[in-house]
Amino acid sequence: MKQLPLLICLLFSCLSWVQAQPDTTQQVVPNRRNSPAQQQKPYVILISADGFRHDYVRKYNCQNLRQLAQQGVQAKGLQPAFPSKTFPNHYSLVTGLYPAHHGLINNKFYDPNFKAFYANSKPQEVQDPKWYGGTPLWVLAERQQMLSASFYWPGSEAPIQGFLPTYHYRYSEKIAIDQRINTVVEWLQLPAERRPHLITFYFPEVDHAGHTYGPDSPETEAAVQFIDASIGKLTQAVAATGLPVNFVFTADHGMATVDQEQVLRAPPIDTAQFVVSGNDIMIELYAKQQNRAALKQAYKRLRKGSSPGYKVYLKQNMPKHLHYRPQDDSLRRIGDIILLAQWPKIFHSAASAPSPGHHGYDPSQTQDLNAAFIAWGPDVKQGLTLPVFENVHVFPILAQILGLPYNFKLDGNRKIAQQILSAEPLPYPLTNDTSAGRLPAHPLFLSFPAAPGEPPVGLPV
Repeated sequence: MKQLPLLICLLFSCLSWVQAQPDTTQQVVPNRRNSPAQQQKPYVILISADGFRHDYVRKYNCQNLRQLAQQGVQAKGLQPAFPSKTFPNHYSLVTGLYPAHHGLINNKFYDPNFKAFYANSKPQEVQDPKWYGGTPLWVLAERQQMLSASFYWPGSEAPIQGFLPTYHYRYSEKIAIDQRINTVVEWLQLPAERRPHLITFYFPEVDHAGHTYGPDSPETEAAVQFIDASIGKLTQAVAATGLPVNFVFTADHGMATVDQEQVLRAPPIDTAQFVVSGNDIMIELYAKQQNRAALKQAYKRLRKGSSPGYKVYLKQNMPKHLHYRPQDDSLRRIGDIILLAQWPKIFHSAASAPSPGHHGYDPSQTQDLNAAFIAWGPDVKQGLTLPVFENVHVFPILAQILGLPYNFKLDGNRKIAQQILSAEPLPYPLTNDTSAGRLPAHPLFLSFPAAPGEPPVGLPV
């Protein structure tokens, strides 16, 4: 009998281990079909290689991506929205909205209305639709009886407006790239009424390497080459299906080298007065009591005590081009006081040096935060190079290829789509009418196991 407690402990230990294992099972929403009209539409695979900087194709001689760029359209860079973090920008890509407009304002943030924190490391929050504003592209598609699939993307695990992608996976870095490519091909080989026309696909490797070793490291070069080889495999496998598939390859942001020697120390903050949320680039303070005089006094004290390398703002004084002011704050999630590091400085409190690669800054401060952008396929022009443009303009490109009308307000517009797409104008308008307002949305994910010589895995930041 004395052994019983030990057996019980072992049983619970085993159960805990099982529960901790990542879910690598494909999730399928039953009883969905493409309408007959949607079955005639083109296909789009949207690929994000997290942290893939605008110059990596040339810098690391990516033969597959260079060839595909020559066959299609490339941009000198894709400018991320502020803050230039993973979840906000993946969601901007698929909603056409700035982060303060769609509500996903950082990888981790506080919501004063919910009195709760969102964190991309917590599945319970990631899968809760209350956090997501805007209408992500897969929701737009599913509402119009066009099926979608996601092999990771922020927001794709939450039933936003009641819709998940018909085929999707919960984020895991345990599925090998060949298996992931095979799954995409299997999706495209389904009968027409069950075949997804929109597929999102995510790679984390370059971001992991860029953070840990820096953007100029051999490890980052190896990660970039891994992505290039994977894109080659994917395009070859998809071509064998014979379907009219268009590709958009991009990223949420680039990667900048930071000052590891002279780091910033966050000033003392009265946690009785403020809820604090923040990271290495931006710290936000939320007043527990809305007392204007006390808030202004705290702001003056913080500004007076600030050091070179970061700026202190009241929310209403944030630079206009960041779209991070009260009039932008659709879901009321921006802090009352904001401490913003200026590149290449970084907030850091640990005794050890910070990692060499970071992002999250005002994207206008350095071109290193710009992401790559390449599009190719039957509906895309060939041999065209565009100047840098903002990532909120990607949504209209994808919607036009797929033939999906919308009547809600976007921050992006169709000007870039009109430049790069070869198809005739759609028979119906894709408008920016404001009547529908801004609705909810969600984040991005992907992953595979790290083989010898591959960069380390971990949650994207």
